[in-house]
Amino acid sequence: MTNTLFPSPPSAADWRESAFDLMRGVAAYSGSPLMSGLAAVLGKHPEADLGNAFNHKQVGSKMWARDALHETLGRSLGKIVLLGGWYGILAAILFDDSSFDIDHIASYDIDPAVGSVAETLNQAWADRFSALTADMYALDYAALGADLVINTSCEHIADLSAWLALLPRGVRVMLQSNDYFSEPTHINCVPNLDAFAAQAKLSRLDFFRQPEDEEIHPVHADRVGLINRGRRGSQPCARRHPGRGRDPAGCGRRVQP
Repeated sequence: MTNTLFPSPPSAADWRESAFDLMRGVAAYSGSPLMSGLAAVLGKHPEADLGNAFNHKQVGSKMWARDALHETLGRSLGKIVLLGGWYGILAAILFDDSSFDIDHIASYDIDPAVGSVAETLNQAWADRFSALTADMYALDYAALGADLVINTSCEHIADLSAWLALLPRGVRVMLQSNDYFSEPTHINCVPNLDAFAAQAKLSRLDFFRQPEDEEIHPVHADRVGLINRGRRGSQPCARRHPGRGRDPAGCGRRVQP
């Protein structure tokens, strides 16, 4: 029987071209700058690992964080420093939501290959977005003057409280971790929400809740912070960690071969 849709299996190049055309149609129909940016990434950066970065679990986790931030901190987020920003998807989700007033998002990642992808995805907000290559431990947080610091890779930080000590007191902090212990690159997972709060050692919690999907996401302040702790296996680290040395996610942990 002849396959009238695809006479022969489509090549990877054909698939990407089709996905690019599809996303351009979605962007035109929805009018979403985020969808337009995603289409542009497909066209300009065929090497980008969007299948992992934009899968439903990754997006769902970031949407939950967005909603929790709005409920806890309100409309005005000011200047945001985003660590381990990868392709800038969380930044784009925040920018794309008209519920927020955001002055600027600086997305830091230790992998120099991801910055151009993040800039393409966030091209609609180019005047308020920057992607920079840096180690989170080497940043001068006081000089950055952030109103909110976001770190979504706490499972990769050997000593979370020691990293938090680098931040100016009083800055808002959003944190995410998980209990996905079987992932080799996760060196500091937490078994439950209380363990995560104890690990962070923040002076008070402003948001502390387990949503209906059983993933746990809390916020604190002292430093105000949001913790997003995923159910075991529900939110594995999607990034590739080839070779030795510091992990490209920008979280500064050591990756074993």
